[in-house]
Amino acid sequence: MEDSKLINLWNSYDEKFNDSYLLIQKNLQDISQMKVKCFLSSMKPVKFFTILVGIIWVSIVGTVVTNLFVFAYSEVSLFFLYSAAIQVLLTAIGIIAYLYQLILIYQVDITEPVIKTQETLVRLKTSTLWVTRILFLQLPVWTTFYLSQRMFIDGNILFLIIQVIVTISFSYFALWLFFNIRYENRNKKWFKLIFNGQEWTPLLKSMELLGQINEYKSPT
Repeated sequence: MEDSKLINLWNSYDEKFNDSYLLIQKNLQDISQMKVKCFLSSMKPVKFFTILVGIIWVSIVGTVVTNLFVFAYSEVSLFFLYSAAIQVLLTAIGIIAYLYQLILIYQVDITEPVIKTQETLVRLKTSTLWVTRILFLQLPVWTTFYLSQRMFIDGNILFLIIQVIVTISFSYFALWLFFNIRYENRNKKWFKLIFNGQEWTPLLKSMELLGQINEYKSPT
């Protein structure tokens, strides 16, 4: 009889322990979700500002480039025209990517399962890496927009040699970054130098936080 009471008492404590464990786990998940929401919200001002500046820049430069293409194509330097057009195009792609990121941030819901939030963070991470890669492709055109055909006819040879070296160097650097900006390189110094601040740090903290929840939930 006493053995039966002890077993029932043990089972009762076991059930209470399991209930307490589940409650702690649920509270941990809720708190972590709220922290993630806070981290992601801190990214909004930077993205809004970047979008605003980007739209203004694309509107002004895009209008100038369009008018030159239509009304003064034969009178303006083609180096300037095509360099500016490429820069505007890549900036416009960047604006679209930032808008997509804002939508993802606003879609994060603390009432959703952790796995759902993790999927959103993965899309946000991938978008951040890709938009950075694309924007770095602008580097070469910043070394060519001021050139003109006459510079190659009457220009100084030394200047032309330096110009070619600079443009090739910027092109190589842009392509190197395009192919090497990957999440696997996040711990390298050059990567941290690029991704440092509100564009990246809150995202990393959010991913680490949700990763800790998964580890806590995993059976040992």
